[in-house]
Amino acid sequence: MNGKRALVIGSGGGIGAALVDQLAASGQFDRIYAGNRRPHAACHSNVTMLTIDILDDDTLAEAGRQIAQEGALDLLIVATGILHRGTDIRPEKSLRQLDVSAMAEIFAVNSIGPALVAKHFLPMLARKQRAVAIFLSARVGSIADNRLGGWHSYRASKAALNALVRCFAIEVGRSSPDAIVAALHPGTVDTPLSEPFQARIAGSSLFSADHSAARILTVIDRLSPTDSGGFFGWDGRPIPY
Repeated sequence: MNGKRALVIGSGGGIGAALVDQLAASGQFDRIYAGNRRPHAACHSNVTMLTIDILDDDTLAEAGRQIAQEGALDLLIVATGILHRGTDIRPEKSLRQLDVSAMAEIFAVNSIGPALVAKHFLPMLARKQRAVAIFLSARVGSIADNRLGGWHSYRASKAALNALVRCFAIEVGRSSPDAIVAALHPGTVDTPLSEPFQARIAGSSLFSADHSAARILTVIDRLSPTDSGGFFGWDGRPIPY
């Protein structure tokens, strides 16, 4: 991807920040755009910080205008999501815990926000060469692989994201047959998102953000247009919808 351009949305999170660092250090990109609601100072000369709120059409449109001035995107990674927040939002253990406001926010961040990102940035993917768009999902969003139940809102919001990604891939493929649009499970990563649930996770199954980012980029490099619309794990193996 020498001389190409990437956009990482959610660059303030653990995985997003690690992805930006590794893309910047790879020497494969002229420009990496790092989008976040509260941008911070760029740590690399080839990184441009952008203010992006995935639920705000105006910030998405403005970021799109800035990027469009320099041409098409070769890589888009959406690394946003919510699982819990304080005592307001927690994974439900039973139906009795379902709450309309919490459920609405989880779907907004995990499903609607990425869809708005797709609306603004998938049309900016390079059309006459390989281009990749990755939406970070979660294995628990697999309907076929659900054996335990619970975590209703998070599971359903990620399942919805997977369904949307499939739709995006079909639409993009009509005009850009070399494009790849896919969902990817990054593994269980040592970030604030997973912190309350790490006690039950074996140490070998808990990844650092840097390790997860490296695995994500390895999977991206190996994907082909025939994989577009798929859902994959950090190890590159397909996950059933």
